[in-house]
Amino acid sequence: MARAGLTAERLTIAGAELADEVGLDQVTMSQLARRLGVKDASLYTHVRSLEDLRGRIALLAADEKTIRIAEATTGRAGKDALVAFANAWREYAHRHPGRYTATQTPIQIDPELAAKAPGPRRAVELTYGMLRGYGLAEPDLTDAVRLLRSTFHGFVALEAAGGFTHQRSPQQSWVRALDALHTLLEHWPASREGDS
Repeated sequence: MARAGLTAERLTIAGAELADEVGLDQVTMSQLARRLGVKDASLYTHVRSLEDLRGRIALLAADEKTIRIAEATTGRAGKDALVAFANAWREYAHRHPGRYTATQTPIQIDPELAAKAPGPRRAVELTYGMLRGYGLAEPDLTDAVRLLRSTFHGFVALEAAGGFTHQRSPQQSWVRALDALHTLLEHWPASREGDS
C-alpha cells in the first residue's frame, strides 16, 4: 500500500531539491526514499524508474524557468527583453543547478507527461517572440535561438564549473556578452543562397 501523502508530484519536488543539493547525476531512488522516510519499493508506485523521475524533474524545471523568464520579460522589447531573458535564465541556473541540468540533458520523457507540460512549449514561444522583436524570420529565427541557447548555457556551465578564473569578474563579461548579442541581433547577417 502506498504511504499516505506520497504522490508523483511530491517525489518530483523532493527529487528536484535533492538534484539541486547533490547534482542530477547523483540522485538515486535509494537516496530519495531515505529523504522521504520510505522504502525504495514504495517510490515505484508513483514513478516507473529513475529515468522517469528525471524526466519529471526536467518538466518541472522547464515550467519554473519559463515562468521566471516570462515574468522578467513581460512588457519589454529589444535589448531590455534580451537582458531580462538572459538574466532570468542565468539566475535560475545559479539557484537550481540540478534542475537546470535536467533542462539541458537528453532524458527520455514520457510523451503523455510531455504533452501536458506547458514549460517547454512556452519556452519556445517566449524565445521566438523575443527574437521577432529584432525583425528576424525563419530560417534566421532558428539560427538565433541556437546562438542564444549556446551562449547562455555555455556561459552558465563554464561558470558553474569554475571555468572563469581571470581577474575580470564573470558578471562584467556577462554584461558585455549581452551587449554583443544585442548588436549582432540588430545587425543579423542576411542569409546566403544555398546555406546548409
